[in-house]
Parts: sequence; structure tokens; C-alpha cells
Amino acid sequence: VQLVEFGGGLVQAGGSLRLSCVASGSIFSIDVMGWYRQAPGKRREQVATINSGGTLNYADSVKGRFTISRDNAKNTVYLQMTGLNFEDTAVYYCYATALASGESFYRNYWGQGTQVTVSS
Repeated sequence: VQLVEFGGGLVQAGGSLRLSCVASGSIFSIDVMGWYRQAPGKRREQVATINSGGTLNYADSVKGRFTISRDNAKNTVYLQMTGLNFEDTAVYYCYATALASGESFYRNYWGQGTQVTVSS
């Protein structure tokens, strides 16, 4: 299972960005998909998750500004980010808890990360 992120970049404070992450490979099923981020000198933190039933979770710092969604048919998860501020600057990582074909348990898979930089 491979995850590839798209959509990072440089944006001014107050602006918006949309991240996408596509899962590919021999996937039998995906449970949770989500986004983490890691700013320089800080620990990786969970940003938002969505499970196969559509249950959402957001970090308090992004509630009301970020929206996570997924397209199960395309094995894709999105993160719409609005009202961006300097503290949102980080590398954003996509992850998925997936069952690969031929395996008997779910594993966590990670993308390579995409940089989001918010300029003041």
C-alpha cells in the first residue's frame, strides 16, 4: 500500500489550501484515513481523521478551519484548510489504516509528506 500526497505549497496567512492523498496498491479495505503534521522542532501531531463510517475527529487547533473528507471509491482523503496561520506551517503527512490483499490484519501506512508554509 502506498500513499501519495498532493497540494502543499506556500500560502499567505488567511489563505486556503487543499491537500489530497491517494492510496494505491493491493488494498482490500481501508478503515481510518487522516492527516498528521510536524513543525520544525515539534512532535508530530494528529490533525484530523475520518473512519470508514464517516466519523470525524479534529485537533482543537484546527476545528472550524480545516475539513477532512474522503472518497472511498478513489481511496482518497482530502484536507481543506482555510484561515491558515503561521502556526499551521509544517510537513503534513497522510496516513491510512489499511488491510492489504493477502494479509490478515490492518497496518498503518504513511505518505512521504508535503510541505505547507504559511507566510505572515
